[in-house]
Amino acid sequence: MSSEPRRLSIYSDSNDLQYNQFVTPLFTGAERIKDVLIHTSTYLVFIAMVQVATVMVALSIEPNPALLIIGLVTFAVYMGDRIADVDTDEVSNPNQSTFVRRHKSTLSVLTAAAYGVAIAISVLGGPVALLVTLIPGVFWILYASDWLPTIGSYFKRLKEILIVNSVIVALAWAISLVFLPLAFADAAFTPVAAVVFFYYFLDTFVNTEIPNVNDVEADEAIGVSTLPVVFGVDRTRQIVYGLDLVLIGFVVFASLRGLLTDVLAVAILIGLGYALLLAAFVGRTEHEGRLGIAGEAKHLVVMGIILVLSGTGF
Repeated sequence: MSSEPRRLSIYSDSNDLQYNQFVTPLFTGAERIKDVLIHTSTYLVFIAMVQVATVMVALSIEPNPALLIIGLVTFAVYMGDRIADVDTDEVSNPNQSTFVRRHKSTLSVLTAAAYGVAIAISVLGGPVALLVTLIPGVFWILYASDWLPTIGSYFKRLKEILIVNSVIVALAWAISLVFLPLAFADAAFTPVAAVVFFYYFLDTFVNTEIPNVNDVEADEAIGVSTLPVVFGVDRTRQIVYGLDLVLIGFVVFASLRGLLTDVLAVAILIGLGYALLLAAFVGRTEHEGRLGIAGEAKHLVVMGIILVLSGTGF
């Protein structure tokens, strides 16, 4: 009987060893995949494609290459921005900065290739599609990179101006999300398209300012004025609340005027309710980076609600 506890201990140690040998690599692999998705902005690619799909639903446009182009452009612009900001990101996001430095050459090639493929595909949609595809890249080159230092110096000053910096980002993406599907469908810019455009413009503005809460020290160091830098975190949270409420009122108004279907209006309003809940955590959590990702994921919520309501015949 005295050997029984020892035998059990041996079995237990063996099971623990097998468990660790099997599970530890899984967790390590999952962690690496998560780092790649976040640090390369790949998760934003999927979210941007979902946004385009939502635009197509709202405007009754058949699926077209705009979905793929937006995904490629999103990867190229955000990845290029992270490569350009690798030094300043050492303060606000050291893990991302380290990842980008380690894989800078590969990421640079992928960035150029992604935008090159996007441009090549956009040619199929005609000159308007090509122009819209170029807008985010042109904005980024002038606004955040050192490729055209003489011209870029003026636009870089815009990056330092309160509100203007986020407006430029929001405008570039709202134009791309709405006008690219329209260009491929050869469709007109209707009042419904105007509603969708304003929604994405203001929504992108909010989602641009939320991550700035985590970048206050870095932005102050390089002279960039954002809402958190100028007004503080608490006031920024109140502004985010206010802008989300403006969007809610706007969507309700558009729905009552018959510019949005019931399914789309309900889905967007649920998404904005989700955004209001997240806004409560602005400046109140140690995981501001995750909060920014959760904010972007709102578009997944909206699409999920659209699919559920459409499937149930709402």
